[in-house]
Amino acid sequence: MRVTFIGGGNMATALAGGLVARGNAPGDLRVVEPSATQRDRLAERMPGIALHAATSQDAVADSDIVVLAVKPQQMREASVALAPFVAPVPVVLSIAAGVRCRDIARWLGGYARIVRAMPNTPALVGRGISGAYAMPDAGERARDAVRVLEACGGVLSFEREDELDAVNAVSGNGPAYVFYFLEALEDAAIELGLPADVARTLALATFEGSVALARQSGAAPATLRANVTSKGGTTQAAIGILDRASVRRIFADAVKAGAERARELGDEFGTDREA
Repeated sequence: MRVTFIGGGNMATALAGGLVARGNAPGDLRVVEPSATQRDRLAERMPGIALHAATSQDAVADSDIVVLAVKPQQMREASVALAPFVAPVPVVLSIAAGVRCRDIARWLGGYARIVRAMPNTPALVGRGISGAYAMPDAGERARDAVRVLEACGGVLSFEREDELDAVNAVSGNGPAYVFYFLEALEDAAIELGLPADVARTLALATFEGSVALARQSGAAPATLRANVTSKGGTTQAAIGILDRASVRRIFADAVKAGAERARELGDEFGTDREA
């Protein structure tokens, strides 16, 4: 599959690396990246890929898919630069958070074979999860976009684009929530007198092991929590503190705030003000 990435940052690098690991020839990959320093890094990391300083006919020609992998604030500029060359491209995949398909289509001059996805940062280690929405005109070509995303993890498809705001709040932001609780668990361990390296080892192993147990058992998280919460025991004492502080409610409110902000950013990024 011939893939052109507009933007050569971390996520594009992860997806390109995942494609190569799955057997895609480096020579079939192109990256448009204005930064000479970043182009040098990409050339060193993935010998054989084609690198371009700006979007051009040569960068896009014969591509099976073009991946818009720039920051949301740069999407209008990147899309406008791609517009003169996009008509023959079978499908365009956007992985920019918040930017809606209708706005990308407008910036691309009416091109509507667009798939929009919300990946997350574990894609950098091949353990990501993405939510994807395809415009109707994408048709069967949407499968090529899914194949690109699958190079770095799982993919869930959604029938409505607005559902990606919730995906953003849950899995897109989710790694930050996990790191937040990891940080808190480490800090608590240190306050209890454990060395910092031991605190981190315990915290990481606890999260990794708990997720593995949840996957293997298939039981609901509530059931697994109840299984380790003996009446009058140490876990119940700890969970009681969390419940009295309404941590569950606060956490749900935080996730909802993330979804609302995603909707707001979609409105902001979709304007046609000059970049």
